[in-house]
Amino acid sequence: MELELIQRAVPVLLKGLSVTAFLSAVSVLIGFHLGLGLALMRLSENRFLSGFAKYYSMVFRGTPLLVQLFLFYYGLGQLSFIKNSEMFWWVISDGTRCATMALALNTAAYTSEILRGGLMSVPAGLVEAAQASGMSRFLRFRRIQFPLAIRQALPAYGNELVLTVKGTSLASTITVLEITGYAKRLMSQTYAIFEVFAIAGALYLIINLVLISLVRMLEARLMRYQTRSR
Repeated sequence: MELELIQRAVPVLLKGLSVTAFLSAVSVLIGFHLGLGLALMRLSENRFLSGFAKYYSMVFRGTPLLVQLFLFYYGLGQLSFIKNSEMFWWVISDGTRCATMALALNTAAYTSEILRGGLMSVPAGLVEAAQASGMSRFLRFRRIQFPLAIRQALPAYGNELVLTVKGTSLASTITVLEITGYAKRLMSQTYAIFEVFAIAGALYLIINLVLISLVRMLEARLMRYQTRSR
């Protein structure tokens, strides 16, 4: 790998780093809250809410993210009511916004299953004790169920965060210039396929290593009471 090529490629690929970070951060932020809502719906006794959350998760987890991106970006624009709606058209008319929506809806499906597993792992006795002490449903969830559930779900959710970051590379297929988008452009200019994508892969690796380290630090902080008790 020539030093001159590295000096040319790195600044170009770093231009896409901010877009990759934006796609990852916004989609995770939206996806986590939507996934939490879907997890609560899935555990609801209401059959309609539970069924909606179940089939939502089934559809988005059972189809490729690339197909979802194409359907949102190329398919929805052909529907008349989407064209006539300023809000919907504003979302799908821009590649970055459309990619963010697709990533958020996709990660929400996986997040809902991860959080559902965490919520189901909370001992029923703790919830019953909180209920007997007079706590409201919201207070029980905020002080007992959610903190315990997130501790159990965090390792699996860390993996989902990494997958979301890697999933942003597919946004280049709908004209978004993130790291992979700039790598494709640079490849067409230099024909250095291996070198350019090796550097792009290294950037993704660095991002995910930082992300994994942050998740592990958070996990250690949340589980510190177990370490002290040993």
